[in-house]
Amino acid sequence: MKLGSTKRVVVKVGTNTLTDKEGLIDINYLNDFTKQLAKLAHSGHEVVLVSSGAVRVGMARLGISKVKSLRESQAAAAVGQGLLIDIYNHLFQQEQITIAQILLIADDFRVRSRYLNARNTLYTLFEKKVIPIINENDTISAEEIKFGDNDNLAAQVTGLVNAGTLIFLSDVGGLHEREGSQLGKRLSRIEKITPEILTLAGKSTSAHSRGGMITKIEGARKATEGGAHVFIANGREKNVLERILAEEDIGTHFIPQTTWRDSRKRWIGMSSAVNGTLVVDDGAHAALLGRKKSLLAAGIVGVIGQFQAGDIVAVSNLKGEEIARGLVNYSAVEIEKLKGIHSRLFPQILGYQGNPEIIHRDNLFIFRHQKETDHDEE
Repeated sequence: MKLGSTKRVVVKVGTNTLTDKEGLIDINYLNDFTKQLAKLAHSGHEVVLVSSGAVRVGMARLGISKVKSLRESQAAAAVGQGLLIDIYNHLFQQEQITIAQILLIADDFRVRSRYLNARNTLYTLFEKKVIPIINENDTISAEEIKFGDNDNLAAQVTGLVNAGTLIFLSDVGGLHEREGSQLGKRLSRIEKITPEILTLAGKSTSAHSRGGMITKIEGARKATEGGAHVFIANGREKNVLERILAEEDIGTHFIPQTTWRDSRKRWIGMSSAVNGTLVVDDGAHAALLGRKKSLLAAGIVGVIGQFQAGDIVAVSNLKGEEIARGLVNYSAVEIEKLKGIHSRLFPQILGYQGNPEIIHRDNLFIFRHQKETDHDEE
């Protein structure tokens, strides 16, 4: 499939890309950027914009050079969200584009009903030829339920709307090899995100950005697991969006690991939060990844965290690597009693028969980056 034919595109733009050397919103850049997005929309693409910058705009209005607490950051966000969307609205109106603002928190992805409500709203906006502009609702997000960065949010939104392409616009031109402390050759194409690839990412050096290359790669892994093409490119490159979709060699292109899976498994696998972890032995690891089996109690060796039946939990191997996520049929307390035993003994331990599976295969999302040679769809 040619990228230019990918109808639905999520574009994430970072604070550093939106601001000038003084840290203020660069209106000239924003004017050009909105024209690029409008051109995509007018050519038939369904565009979602995940935009950072609200906190920085609010800080400027409040005269704050550095936020000193969560509540100060939330106050800056409360001021900045309205100011930033007003700028976007003015610029998009010049391009005959209607926009909508959507503020999300992690629970909007974790709770299935809220996930579906958000998706239905976005699909309706697509039908109305509206560009949704999405940001985390920093004003009300408590620390323990935050996405933490808009790169992760953009990856979540990519799954939410079943987008074929996710584009991270940054202040760097993609992922580079490292030559000591210096950047080396740009990597134009990444077939698989390996631990070696992760080591190439440095930390953010900006006081105004919560992300960095590492969060973009983590977002890319999540989105490519779901089947999306992902790009990291310099947002200041001329006509960067059009050139990416025309398959020009620009930035770094992360290749999808599979085709899009059904929406329920996407929700499970791309949920922003898990409520605990089940550790499995090598036999269960092989059964899950190679033989498409359900997770049984006999293969579980550890239970981490407190969760209830119906919660989403991570499944990790003995090395501590997350290999899957799924909806559990039992609570953490019950699984602690059931781990390592056969399901025929469940009635004696629980007092009732229950499901033979701890997580049924239909409720499991297997991470494809763990599999070297499996190309079957689930």
